[in-house]
Amino acid sequence: MELLEQTIQRIEDLDAEMMVNAQLRVNHLIKPAKSLGKLEDLAVRLAGITRQLYAPIDKKAVIVMAADHGVYEEGISSNPQEVTLNQTLAFPQGLTGVCAIANVSGAKVVTVDIGIKGDIPRDAGVMIKKIKYGTDNLATGPAMTRDEAIKALEVGIEMANEEVKNGTNLLGTGEMGIGNTTPSTAILAVLGECDPLEITGIGAGVGEGGIVHKAAVIRKAIEVNQPNRADGIDVLAKVGGLDIAGMAGVMLGAAANRIPVVIDGYISSVATLIAVSIEPKVREYLIPSHFSTEPGARKASELLGVEPMLHMDMCLGEGSGAALAFPIIDAACQMMKQMATFAEVGMEL
Repeated sequence: MELLEQTIQRIEDLDAEMMVNAQLRVNHLIKPAKSLGKLEDLAVRLAGITRQLYAPIDKKAVIVMAADHGVYEEGISSNPQEVTLNQTLAFPQGLTGVCAIANVSGAKVVTVDIGIKGDIPRDAGVMIKKIKYGTDNLATGPAMTRDEAIKALEVGIEMANEEVKNGTNLLGTGEMGIGNTTPSTAILAVLGECDPLEITGIGAGVGEGGIVHKAAVIRKAIEVNQPNRADGIDVLAKVGGLDIAGMAGVMLGAAANRIPVVIDGYISSVATLIAVSIEPKVREYLIPSHFSTEPGARKASELLGVEPMLHMDMCLGEGSGAALAFPIIDAACQMMKQMATFAEVGMEL
């Protein structure tokens, strides 16, 4: 709890003066006004985050939180639960979707076992930060204790701090966990005050009972646990997941270090809702990457008040959308550094 509280206290507002300076430069670059659209807005916000006119973005990492979910017992997924462990082992080998996409921009992928049901070999290239062997079944009781939820948040903070210490200046969030769209949708239903059926999707593969059964399980979980909507940590503990908590912690840690963090799709967006409920200032440090095809993705974005940059019909997770957005962020930085102003080339406005 101490690390979480210290981290929250370190999160500050963006540097307004630097953003004004950045906007002035953008306005005077040799181009028609607003002609680079969202790249201009992004460059200004990066200046506010980093407190530097030319944001230093040259070392990137996606942190993937891997965990299992006790609600799998309810038949909400068509995939074997062992896929979580097996897929996690594939990340260090560079064989997964996010690894292929991250390679385009030279980003590394850091994989964390925060709650896989089985044991990962110590030499597998995965960071072992296990809180427990998967959450408990949220349909019958809390997914985890409040203390476990806080510890999982702090794992994310620790991972962000470690990456910053190693020189990383742009982070992305990712996850791996069979069944994790179920707790994500439960969190969203609570925070968004909506019926689970409206926002429940197939995830990586829905069980035999289909979406109706999956939504019923989520509805039951909310009824059984009665999470307090005004307390993000309570919601996380009662109907959330360890992977979701870890990602929220990464966001908190990144904000405390004034590092921009790119959020992936649906599950990352739900983790963002938790992070923002803990400290609202985190929102300004987050860059949404893409609209997931999961039904709840739009609702999550609306609650966050953000519009993701990309519409790619993706729903892989893993941090794949975040990695895909990295080159766009590079472009915003290069626009600021490389383009000249009218004054610099002796042209009159």
